[in-house]
Amino acid sequence: MFRQKSAIRRLLPHSIPLLRLLAFSHDLLALALCWAFAYWLRFNLTWPAGVTEQCWRLLPRVAVVYALVFLFFRLYRGVWRYASLRDLLRIIGAVALGGLVTTVLVFMSYTPGAQHVPRSVLILHPLLLVFVMGGSRFVYRLLKDWRQYGHLGHAGEWVLVVGAGNAGERLARELKTSPEWQVAAFLDDDASRYGQEIHGIKICGPIKDIAHWAEKLNIRHVIIAMPGAPRQVRRQAMERAVQAGLKVLTVPALEDLLSGRITVSRLRQISLEDLLKRDVVQLDETGILGMLEAQVVAVTGAGGSIGAELTRQIAHFRPRLLLLYEHSEFALFQIEQEFRHAFPDIPIHCIIGDVKDSKRLDQVFGRFHPDYVFHAAAYKHVPLMEDDNAWQAVQNNIAGTYAVALAAQRHEVRKMVFISTDKAVNPVNVMGCTKRIAEMLLSCLEGAENRSVTQFIIVRFGNVLGSNGSVIPTFQAQIEKGGPVTVTHPDIIRYFMLIPEAAQLVLQAALMGKGGEIFVLDMGDPVRIMDLARDMILLSGHGEAEIPIQITGLRSGEKLYEELLADDETSLPTPHAKLRIAKSVPPPSPAWRQELEAWLAGVIDDSAVIKADLQKFAPEYVSENRGLRTEDG
Repeated sequence: MFRQKSAIRRLLPHSIPLLRLLAFSHDLLALALCWAFAYWLRFNLTWPAGVTEQCWRLLPRVAVVYALVFLFFRLYRGVWRYASLRDLLRIIGAVALGGLVTTVLVFMSYTPGAQHVPRSVLILHPLLLVFVMGGSRFVYRLLKDWRQYGHLGHAGEWVLVVGAGNAGERLARELKTSPEWQVAAFLDDDASRYGQEIHGIKICGPIKDIAHWAEKLNIRHVIIAMPGAPRQVRRQAMERAVQAGLKVLTVPALEDLLSGRITVSRLRQISLEDLLKRDVVQLDETGILGMLEAQVVAVTGAGGSIGAELTRQIAHFRPRLLLLYEHSEFALFQIEQEFRHAFPDIPIHCIIGDVKDSKRLDQVFGRFHPDYVFHAAAYKHVPLMEDDNAWQAVQNNIAGTYAVALAAQRHEVRKMVFISTDKAVNPVNVMGCTKRIAEMLLSCLEGAENRSVTQFIIVRFGNVLGSNGSVIPTFQAQIEKGGPVTVTHPDIIRYFMLIPEAAQLVLQAALMGKGGEIFVLDMGDPVRIMDLARDMILLSGHGEAEIPIQITGLRSGEKLYEELLADDETSLPTPHAKLRIAKSVPPPSPAWRQELEAWLAGVIDDSAVIKADLQKFAPEYVSENRGLRTEDG
């Protein structure tokens, strides 16, 4: 068997030149027939005396000219099975050049009889040749398509396509060969196009009539093909389809289509991210490139949801070296494998390390000398950090941040960017309070006593979709099990943004920051968690009758609503529309910092004591559910 496979492999490479030779021979034969046919047409379907001799005497020279031009234009790299408009344009270019060279040679040569070649022959021949060469390729493709897909003409699932623009047209064209889908009709809000057809498919009416046309045509699936439309337009179309009880698919994002990495027919299920998707972030890419290109950049917590996305975003700006610092071996392995495939040209070092380990930080920073440090390592899950693990939250979020900051100062890192959270504002839980104290510590280091070159920048934002431990993966798991979906309070609200958006704005803040700022990200409009749960149930193809929503009550340390600014803070605008700067109170005194250092050096097992001590260092912290301000973690 192995010998047979080896023999096949030896034969395969030789089949490709054979096919090209056949294609080349076909074109030369077409050239000869078209040359003769041009003469025949010129003389009204007759052959006067001397015409036959002239035709065949000149043919070898004409064939040599065209053969060289065909090879120059590389007409035989394309596969006839996939003949396209680009192939036709290449044929037209080759034939046009061949005709021009032939004309020049005919009229400039002294070959007997050449000067009497009719001009109409020199015009007819290229026209006929384009028709035959191009036509034969497209006929071959049509026959292949018919053989492969013709018997599937009515086997696919009928779908409505929302959006009759470029993406919708491309989708309809590509789905013509799909055994799974058939486009029944288009819906679009451009009234001037109603009644028109695209590839034989009618544009029936506006998007708001999704339910009507789905019922009339007995359709169960809808494809949203508007990747470039405004976010609100896409959301309304998705909501109407979901409310009509239809299964909703969508095409890839516009940036993926434009890049050519993905075709429009790579359909996927509609997701919550599509419903909540915000407008694209506009970055100062030139400025960020100038900051990060050819620099050494370190990311702590590089295996986490935020840290991993930061590494991906940073990789696009071509750092000289990217340090992936992570405590979890498995998380570090995953991000390393991803980089080996997605960013093979970006040098990386994968470093197992704890942010609380000052010796390890000094070893790494001393060896690689990072220019920028993005500190994303943290314990973030509110209920887990509230009682039994409170001291670990203190150590990781406060002592770990402090250790990274001091190492950055010692090794003259240019900028350290600290990823904070809206839970640090008027905190009512241990996690939020530890983040607030970490912010205050960095303010101390950035204050008057700071003589190092390191600038400390804080970026504060809320929930990100799909982050580890967030509400959305929890809901997804509950829906997969058949419910119920648990919501802590019917009025609880949250701000959401996508992980890539948050990472991009962190880089923008790093560029803009001069040291000491607390950047606050624009989180958009708040989302009721109850509505979020209903959307996810609908997107799964179920109703609340099948998967109920259960109210479980507020958990320890949760808020009903989130805040991005503390009571004693105001914010100032920045040149970037989605970034503002919080003007907070002056940094704590050196004595406060010394007292905190002494406290961190101890070991406390009692969560009540820990909470009481935290309130001494952050007076705005209240460990009870003050005003029912809730967290989701």
